[in-house]
Amino acid sequence: MIDLREVRSVTEFQRNVKDYVGRLKEKGSPLVLTVNGRAELVVQDAESYQELLDRLERAEAPAAIRQGIEQFERGQGMLLAEAEKRLRKKHGFSR
Repeated sequence: MIDLREVRSVTEFQRNVKDYVGRLKEKGSPLVLTVNGRAELVVQDAESYQELLDRLERAEAPAAIRQGIEQFERGQGMLLAEAEKRLRKKHGFSR
């Protein structure tokens, strides 16, 4: 969650970038940057950002599986053997 106390202007961030980078790495929480008083950017350390992407991927996987099952039940799917055959043909792979 974004801490609303961690909102700074882009100008302030630029002036003190070393300090802010250190804080971002230490805390792991994002920083909101404003331009002309409006929130425009979110800055976050790479490790925390990767963790966020990993969580999102894990959260989306069950929904994608459910969607696939529903499509298959509506007759929109195909058997693995047929999918494999089409993919091999499309990409030029042989057994």
